[in-house]
Amino acid sequence: MQTDRTHDWNGDLLDLDAYLDHIGYHGERAPTLDVLRALHRGHVTSIPFENLNAVLGVPVLLDVESVQDKLVRGGRGGYCFEHVVLFAAVLERLGFEFSAMSGRVTLGADKILPATHALLAVTAADDERLWLCDVGFGCGPLEPIELADGTEVDYEGWKFRLERRPGVFGIDDWWLYQLKADGWLDRHTFTLNPQYTIDYVVGSHYVSTHPRSPFVKRPFAQRFTATHHHRLDATTLTTFRPDGSSTERKIEPAELGQVLEEDFGISLDAEDLARLRDGLQSA
Repeated sequence: MQTDRTHDWNGDLLDLDAYLDHIGYHGERAPTLDVLRALHRGHVTSIPFENLNAVLGVPVLLDVESVQDKLVRGGRGGYCFEHVVLFAAVLERLGFEFSAMSGRVTLGADKILPATHALLAVTAADDERLWLCDVGFGCGPLEPIELADGTEVDYEGWKFRLERRPGVFGIDDWWLYQLKADGWLDRHTFTLNPQYTIDYVVGSHYVSTHPRSPFVKRPFAQRFTATHHHRLDATTLTTFRPDGSSTERKIEPAELGQVLEEDFGISLDAEDLARLRDGLQSA
């Protein structure tokens, strides 16, 4: 696969200093593998996953200026399309070669689901290999994974595996697995067919507005670090750890603002928070 630089990801519109400060990165600004690893880790551990705008009926905007206002300056997170648009702008600004891709979230499902997940395939100036950067799923990986059949990684106890399988029309399918407490779970599948921002706009519109999309029905948030993965699904708060252990509790709607702030680093204004609480109380 050759990485694609024919499309403009608007890296010139990015406030790079603000982004790097936000993710806690203060190293060199060069398109090297070490920098890619550090950026990936900083991004996934600093910017949470959340779908709150979709639940509130607020448009999810994917232009770089709107995304950085929300994810970098606004005390918020976002879902995969927002994360990848932001990360792609960073990579473009720093001179990395990459292609955007779409994936189908599987999570063990036995049916074909829509391609509503965004990912990147990246090469570094000092390394010939192709790397999967999956910064927008909400639960890792901490660092890129080499795009090679059978690759297994263990990042501080969080384990992932890639498999390549023959697909239709001569296009191979790639499968990403994550090790869970009860074994390997297929997380999503994707091809190396390049995608562009307009493709993400279409996918995001479905995810954020279609009545059958789970993202319009209930609040969902995730925060991932080397030591834990917090997940809020409506009123169920679960914390997973690399050793497979987990804890779970139900929160009261009145706790929502505190939980979002303390466990996920998400700040909402009073009006939006009240609307989300009302929705949880009436569910």
